Amino acid sequence: MKTEIDLINEELSIVKNICLNLLNILPNFNITDEKILPYGLKPHTRSISWIVEQVIVQQMKYNASKLGLSDVKYDMPDTCLHDCEIRVNENRYFVNIKTHNIKGKKNKNDISAVEKLYIQYQANPNYRLIYACFGIEFNNINISFDKNHLHCFTPQFMPIYVNPRNDKIQAAYHHNITHRTREGFLSELKNNSKSIILG
Repeated sequence: MKTEIDLINEELSIVKNICLNLLNILPNFNITDEKILPYGLKPHTRSISWIVEQVIVQQMKYNASKLGLSDVKYDMPDTCLHDCEIRVNENRYFVNIKTHNIKGKKNKNDISAVEKLYIQYQANPNYRLIYACFGIEFNNINISFDKNHLHCFTPQFMPIYVNPRNDKIQAAYHHNITHRTREGFLSELKNNSKSIILG
């Protein structure tokens, strides 16, 4: 019988393969045309991350049959932890898309609000969030993806550091993992959150 940790590792591998296959179909795209931005796009990830996320999830849905997917839902409310729900037959994968500039500094990033994670993981034992972080490169108006900088990870296995200023988990997108159970994850969130009472 699969353990919870085995199941999560398997799901991470499946989602990463789906993303890699998508990048075979969509290695790059133009954000606009050169008449609109004649001097190119400033390489600032935050300004285009939502657009890149939309391109990824819509291309996933559009190319679902090529990717072996049953369906992709991406009409999630803004408060939702995941950006899309990928279905492969009876299996569902809850995926949050993130982007990082591969030429930029490798800093810790805000990953998610502790309270939202805690509530969702405590209320729904079948909910397992996967972050798919796409490495991008700016070239004038073109955004290209680098397969070597695609990282899929779960908050459950991340090093738990909570930013005391906003109560969000922070981590580098490429980090050392710690295999832990859901109970251990909830306990870590509770112990490291200073500004809210979880329980």
